[in-house]
Amino acid sequence: MAASVYKVIELVGSSTESWEEAAASAVAAASKSLRDLRVAEISELDMQLEDGKVRTYRAKVKVSFKYQGRD
Repeated sequence: MAASVYKVIELVGSSTESWEEAAASAVAAASKSLRDLRVAEISELDMQLEDGKVRTYRAKVKVSFKYQGRD
């Protein structure tokens, strides 16, 4: 069986509704330009605040995809 290699990139998604939507937006953006997405890992959650209220939920997401090396 051939060995597989995966590349990991980190993205930050944002949403005014929830951390789940923020993470999903990062994955959706990645899926537009990357193939063979495999795993998404949330590495950090934070919020932008304004006047003492949550303005934006942000999720830092590590996304892995199968590496397609150049021969």
